[in-house]
Parts: sequence; structure tokens; C-alpha cells
Amino acid sequence: MPSNLNYVIDQVGKDKGIDRKVIIEALEQAVLTASRKKYGHQGEIEVHYNEEVGEVELFQFKQVVEEVTSPSTEISLEEARGLDSEAQIGDSLGVKLNTDFGRIGAQTAKQVIIQKVRDAERENVYNEFKDRKGDLVSGTVQRMEKGNLYLSIGRAEAVLFLKEQISGESNRQGERLRAYILEVQKNTKGPQIYLSRTHPGFLIKLFEMEVPEISEGVIKIISAAREPGERAKISVYSSNRDVDPVGACVGMKGSRVQNVVQELRGERIDIIPWSQDQAKYVCNALAPAKISRVYIDEENRHMEVVVADDQLSLAIGKKGQNVRLASKLTGWKIDIKSESRMEKISSEILEKFKGLPHIGDVGSRILYNEGFRSIKELTEVDPEELARVLGIEKEKAGEIVEGAIRIFQEEGIQEGGQGALPAEAKPASDPVSQMEGVGEKTAQILETNGIKSIQDIIESNVEKLSELQGIGIKKAEKLIQSAKQYIEGKRT
Repeated sequence: MPSNLNYVIDQVGKDKGIDRKVIIEALEQAVLTASRKKYGHQGEIEVHYNEEVGEVELFQFKQVVEEVTSPSTEISLEEARGLDSEAQIGDSLGVKLNTDFGRIGAQTAKQVIIQKVRDAERENVYNEFKDRKGDLVSGTVQRMEKGNLYLSIGRAEAVLFLKEQISGESNRQGERLRAYILEVQKNTKGPQIYLSRTHPGFLIKLFEMEVPEISEGVIKIISAAREPGERAKISVYSSNRDVDPVGACVGMKGSRVQNVVQELRGERIDIIPWSQDQAKYVCNALAPAKISRVYIDEENRHMEVVVADDQLSLAIGKKGQNVRLASKLTGWKIDIKSESRMEKISSEILEKFKGLPHIGDVGSRILYNEGFRSIKELTEVDPEELARVLGIEKEKAGEIVEGAIRIFQEEGIQEGGQGALPAEAKPASDPVSQMEGVGEKTAQILETNGIKSIQDIIESNVEKLSELQGIGIKKAEKLIQSAKQYIEGKRT
């Protein structure tokens, strides 16, 4: 061992960022391990680091006896008093041993020290990053393996998996990248730090860096939704009426938002003003489309949005992107219909309502405006509540509910007819793959988007189906027509 280890300990601690006590413990453990190889396991051996002389001292404790029978564990009184003049029979005396262990012992000690220092380094790295989940970090690309990027972020290495990279961006070794800390895990190989550039949190953190009003707490980011590399939406709110949250995030001549767009490789960003009025919030999120009317189902967090015919494609967006992002941003399920489509649907519903007792043109319109969309919904309403809505007597409201139940049951019989198929065998519940003209690819697209049965297709509409990637308007029309033909064919 070196004659004075204090300098070495201080230098290693400084270079590796490891506490001095940890290094001393590693040295003591290394010397103890090496001593066992040289002296065996007989006797009690202790190791201490002497700060004053900068040396690791090794002691073997032996019992003082009159006659030595086991030299490895016993020492004579005469020899003991040569080391300590006050030694007595029965005392336990520490005898200093030589720490020159030879080549094998030195190699063993070196391995122990290296392992201990490495463990301490890993623990330090984990402690540094364990509470930084959700933070933004900047690192240098060290290497690329199977599309995954390994970045050096200070004393640690982090991985940016291919699925967490923005589609279409290319990176080079030595390039600096910003990323979002997705997860920090501890395992046998040390701390594992996982990064992301596709997470909505990455977008939020970038805005926090660019907009001082956010870090000051004047502006708050409510939510963010992304389709990485293509388009994103972010909703913001200002606690100060004098501060425009959208304008602050855009910056002078768009400077702030452009810095974020550049970092995201050209991703389009819509900045949406948040509103406590959820209908207004959803309308803002569907920008730049102009909304005509909104019908809200609070219980199921579902909104039916009506737009002018010329605004339909704008509201839906390319491949349904605009409405998907708006739905993710607001947390509401959004169903968009054109004015002409809505007019047709509403006319059909109003005609059905008119077939009920005590319901005329005005009554059917009131029911529709109150959110009733089918005869079935009227079968479930409380007569007292219905009387309040229509402004009629409770008895009349009861007759309306009874009439709705009767019509609903008649419709059920007409749909099933005599010898109707049992529920589990109805053709409507057959998978979409059974339909003519539906190949494996189309079936997969439909099933991925929750349309698994023929009934699901019938209950859908052309606009909704055409939003799905790989299904256009013509294809949607053919699917609905094929579904109806399939059911008719089964019944006949």
C-alpha cells in the first residue's frame, strides 16, 4: 500500500464525487479481504485507517496465555509484554500484521476498491436523478444502437429509445440534444435514466424555459397534447387580467414559440386560451374551425359539436388530427357533425318525437334542445322531470313516457320479427371481417379504433369513419352500405 494514502483518497473523492468516508471504508474492506487470503480465517482480524500517518493498519487479536498451543489465536505473556508492558493473562491483544500481500493479494484488494468506488458512483448518480423525473436535461449523443440513442448527461448516461424520438429527425454522434426525463430506475447495472422527446411534458418544459411569465407563476399551462413531429396543442391561462397568456407564449413576432418549434423540428403548435366554460374551451381547442353549436353530455364527458359544412374538414383536420388533439387536450370525447348532417338527424328525431302523445312541433323541439336524441332516452326519464321540461301536467308526462316505451318495444319487435335470432347470434354482433369488401388491413384499422362489430359500423356515420387513417369518405359510405346489406341478407 502507498506510504501516505490521504492524498490519493482526497484526489479520488474529488474526481469521482465520492465522500471520503466511502473511500476509506472501501480501502479497509479491500485490506480485510486480501488479509483473509494471506492469513486465512483463523483469529480475529480488524482493519483501521490511520488518518495521521495515512496508512491502513491490520491487527490480529490474540489471547494472552502462559503456554501457546495455537499460534494463530494465542500469544505468550512474555511476547505480549514486549508489545504492551501491562498485558495480563486472559487479555486480548492486537498484533499488527504486515500489509504486503503479494501480487494476488494486491490484485484482490484492487478489485474490491474498484467495485466499491463504482457502487458509490452509481449510488451518487441515482440520488442525483431520482427526484428529477419530469425535468429537462441536455446531453451529448455518445453512441447509437438499433435506433436508440445513448446520451451523456453529466456523470450519467441516459437512453433515448427510438419510440421516444421525434419521427423523421436524424441525430449524429457528438450532437447535443434536449430531452425530458421520463423515468429513473435502479437495478443491478446501476441507475437507468430514460428520456423522451415525444412526451407532452417535453413541450411544456420548453415553454417554461422560453416564457418567463410561466416560471413566475403569472401564466399556467393547463394541458398539452401532441402528435410528435407534426402538430401539438397547448392550453394556457393567466392569473393576471392584464397579461395575455397566448400573446406571452407567442412572443414578439413569434420569437418564443418559434424557438420551441425549432427544438421540435418544425412541429406546428396551436396555443389555446383555457376557459372555465368547458364548451368554450372545446371550441377554442378546435380552432381554427368556427363552431356553430355545442351539445353537452356532462355525465359521459361527451360533446356533440356542429359546424357549417365548409368548416367540417377544418374542424376534423388532416386524417382527423385536429379533433384528436382537441379531445386529448380537453379530456372530452368530441363528435363533430356538419349543419346539413345535423339537420337531417334532427329532422328524423323530431318526427319520431311528434308521434308521441301531447307532443307537437314545439314540444319535440324543446325535447331536442334539452338533449334528448332518441325514443329510448324518453323511456328512462322521470315523468316529473319531463313535466318540468315541457311545462305540462305530470299525468300527461307519464303518458308520454308510456307512449315512448310502447314505440320502443314495437321498434324492437320490428327489428327482430318472428323467429328473431337470439342476442348472441344476431348478425349485428358479427365481426367486421365478415363483411364483403373488408380486407385484413381495413378490419385492423377499424378494430384499432374500437369498431369491432357490424353494429358499430351502423351506429357510426360517414364523417366519423372518414376521419380514420386509411378510410376516406367513399370507403366509409361503402362500409355502412355493406353493413346494412349484410344484416338484411342474414335476416332473409
